[in-house]
Amino acid sequence: MDDVQQLLKRHTYTAKFSVAFFYGVLVSIAVNFFWTPGHIYSSGVTGLAQLVNSLTAGLGMFHISTALGLFLINIPMFVLAWKQIGKSFTVFTFICVLFASIMIRFIQPVHLTSDPIICAIFGGAVNGFGTGFALKNGISTGGLDIIGIVLRRKTGRSMGTINIAFNSLIVLSAGFVYGWPYALYSALGLFVNAKVIDMTFTRQQRMQVMVITDRPKTVIDSIQNHMRRGITIVHGAEGAYRHDEKTILFTVITRYEMDELEVAMEEADPHAFVSISDTVKVLGHFYEPKW
Repeated sequence: MDDVQQLLKRHTYTAKFSVAFFYGVLVSIAVNFFWTPGHIYSSGVTGLAQLVNSLTAGLGMFHISTALGLFLINIPMFVLAWKQIGKSFTVFTFICVLFASIMIRFIQPVHLTSDPIICAIFGGAVNGFGTGFALKNGISTGGLDIIGIVLRRKTGRSMGTINIAFNSLIVLSAGFVYGWPYALYSALGLFVNAKVIDMTFTRQQRMQVMVITDRPKTVIDSIQNHMRRGITIVHGAEGAYRHDEKTILFTVITRYEMDELEVAMEEADPHAFVSISDTVKVLGHFYEPKW
């Protein structure tokens, strides 16, 4: 049994290592092929590293490249993650950021276009997919991700306000350095980046599920065997067509768990009526797995 667990752990580590490498390649493509030629700034710490690179460009030996800046700015984030989140999380975050820095430094750009709109859209899309893919596989890309996780654990709130303020600073910086049209192009890139992350990383998207069934115990057991979710039971419902007795079940899941829900329902009651809708906000306890 121990050998099997060791094998599974080794497989998980290898998979995460591969994901970190893949993220590094994608972020380097976004920076070197699109953002830099188009004078576009990214969001978060990558954007801050780009800003530092621009401001120190004429300082000779004191010039800090985007690759080096990305790694240096993340060092205090590694310390915070080690203390507040966990050692394994921090190690893979370190590997992810290290790969990103190395790839940005050594992958030579291929000139595709300098059109700022194309660079903003495709740079945001490539980086957004890489970031979302890393998050989906349980790896943080460092920077503001770490602050967001710590804040959510400590206060139960997201760091949306901090994110907006930080990225607004990046956009304004793009305006001062490259001109105000480039501030708008950078804002477009940030929007595309955020949308692609949301499309790729679905664990944070919550959905309300309503199940109408005449086999409530079987359905409850099946759902809770597949995922860790609480369920509210409403007895005494009646079908309007046949006037047979039904039970209504309510739960909230993430979009990431949709496949597990479908499998659970197919096993328990394939004829149940299931309605799923996006949930804007949840008050109270909602279980979120640890990284």
